[in-house]
Amino acid sequence: MLSSLYLVGMPCPVFSRALPNRTPVCLAALLFLAAANARADEAPMADAPQTVQVTGRHYDNAVGSSDAASQGVIRAELLKSRPALRPGEVLEFVPGLIVTQHSGDGKANQYFLRGFNLDHGTDFATSVDGMPVNMPTHGHGQGYSDLNFLIPELVDHIDYRKGPYFATHGDFASAGAADMAYKTRLDAPFVQLTAGQNGYRRAVGAVSTPLSEDTSDDTRLFAAVEWMANDGPWTVPEELKRKNAVLKLSQGTRAQGASVSLMGYDASWTSTDQVPEDLIAAGQYNGKPFSRWDSLDPTDGGSTSRYSLAGEWHRVGGDSETHVSAYAMRYRLKLFSNFTYALERPDTGDQFSQQDARSVFGAQASQAWNHMLGSLEARSEVGAQLRYDDIHVGLFDTEARQLVGTTREDDVRETMAGLYGQSSIALTSWLRSIVGLRLDQAHFDVDSRLTPANGGKADATQWSPKLSLIAGPWDKTEFFFNAGRGFHSNDARGTTAQLDPKTGEPVDKVPGLVASRGMELGLRTELLPGLQSSLALWQLRFGSELVYVGDAGATEASDGSRRHGIEFNNRWTPGKHFLLDADFAFTHARFDNGDHIPNAVDKVASVAATLQDLGPWSASLQWRYLGSGALVEDNSQRSDPASTFNLRLSHDLKRFTGRDSALTLDVFNLFDRKVNDIQYLYAYQLPNQAATEGRIVHPAEPRTLRVTLRSAF
Repeated sequence: MLSSLYLVGMPCPVFSRALPNRTPVCLAALLFLAAANARADEAPMADAPQTVQVTGRHYDNAVGSSDAASQGVIRAELLKSRPALRPGEVLEFVPGLIVTQHSGDGKANQYFLRGFNLDHGTDFATSVDGMPVNMPTHGHGQGYSDLNFLIPELVDHIDYRKGPYFATHGDFASAGAADMAYKTRLDAPFVQLTAGQNGYRRAVGAVSTPLSEDTSDDTRLFAAVEWMANDGPWTVPEELKRKNAVLKLSQGTRAQGASVSLMGYDASWTSTDQVPEDLIAAGQYNGKPFSRWDSLDPTDGGSTSRYSLAGEWHRVGGDSETHVSAYAMRYRLKLFSNFTYALERPDTGDQFSQQDARSVFGAQASQAWNHMLGSLEARSEVGAQLRYDDIHVGLFDTEARQLVGTTREDDVRETMAGLYGQSSIALTSWLRSIVGLRLDQAHFDVDSRLTPANGGKADATQWSPKLSLIAGPWDKTEFFFNAGRGFHSNDARGTTAQLDPKTGEPVDKVPGLVASRGMELGLRTELLPGLQSSLALWQLRFGSELVYVGDAGATEASDGSRRHGIEFNNRWTPGKHFLLDADFAFTHARFDNGDHIPNAVDKVASVAATLQDLGPWSASLQWRYLGSGALVEDNSQRSDPASTFNLRLSHDLKRFTGRDSALTLDVFNLFDRKVNDIQYLYAYQLPNQAATEGRIVHPAEPRTLRVTLRSAF
């Protein structure tokens, strides 16, 4: 047993230098190998090792296809089966992940996963077509991940993984990561028109075509455009306007080829931010009616844009695989918010503006190859990643979007470089190991315009070892052990800060990289015909939950944290017309001192039933559940759970139109439940009233209907 661990190349004593609590890790690994070895001894030689390769219409998550029970691939077929209220909600197809919004729909979503309120993206890394979405040292929050530029109809697949076990992923990937890839060609061009309640209008069109009639020339052009407008249910109309475009030129095949893509996105909106729950319950304010849909500052909102140029080249052979890509991006955000109303500035109100303007440049390359390690078959991969952000970021006091003061304004140059290597080794016919090591180095250069003392330079480095063991499959069942070290970067401004930008009091600098360490035991089985199930028991620890708070312009430090939980995911396809998804996640989250972690929800669930191709009809019904969580460290106040249903009903119109076309009805919050997307507890003050502390909520939208007509041509 011990020799097996040493063969992996990372015996427990060595691995434990990165993971100080080595006893649970080593014990889990030993138990895992003992159980797997016992199972191997019991099984007849004829049926001990199995090769199971099953690719479903919706998932590529079959036994034998992944390195962890919590890893998988979601296909476009599934994305088409359920409605999404907002673009970012495509991430809800990742088991255990719930997406909400606490402000206007032009702003990044809130993401809940594994006991994290990811606050717009921290600790969950996302990318689209190889370009990162998370923004370090962002005006609103570290790791800000705005997916509103995503066009869901273009997504070909989503590769997702959870935990810091994968050497290929670095910053922001401790809780998980999702890599979304756009299509490069369509079966046929299409136009899609949507109309809904509250002024919702959306138009999408896409086309892909070869650029030459010469069949030997496989160069293709892919283009898509989107326009959307929405006022929402709010008393103050949201006036959301979104424009989006994608242009991609590709050449070659999946085996070898290249592509160049241009993307452009622009949006503006007026937001109804969160409001006091007591005010909603009272039903009036200043002698006038006040409802869930009313606003306390009708000038909140913002504008944003994102433009990018990217290119990639790949070659995939029988024994090797090479990928090279690079990107350049220009990003803007002006956000106006008022969360405390008149607590800090009674005369002008507490509205503030967070502004971010940056250029981002990056590149990555990887090489993988098959080889022998002594007598053992192995596949190794090495890679390099580089990202440079040139940022102008500021926090300003405003009144009705007019500047009245400056809290801080900075120019930041941030560089993140990563190197990684990993090897997958077939130790026996039933046991495979993956050993990985990652090196990340960050360099921060901050020029503080208002307070020069807060400027300066800082560096940070982290080594992150990774280990996975995969045993089986037996009886279409395999077992996983995963462990690793990860991290998230802190806002560069916190690494050089000496004075609080509001009070002028001295503050401590924070480390540039904050380490995490995680472990997971899991299994995946297809023992029962048509049913694929996975079970994962996981834990994740952070040395400190140091986070730069963009709303305040300062870094807040907390104790270290620990989270553990269970995820149980199921896919049942008893026939070609029916699919049932049932995902359940339970989490226990605490600071190291035993306090509860605010906004860490303890339960998340999603159950979706899909009927397809019953004559011209298709339908899906999804139940979404966001559990309760502590609002304060002593757990004296907790959020209310939220349970909603979404319905999709589609009718194929091909027999009427003579071409692929469909009419779809989407109903969100089917039973019109009065639930909240987000809940907080903090101090606030309404104008001309005394300061108080209470629950602050942002309601989920009421029952909402949308009708979509899609036609190919």
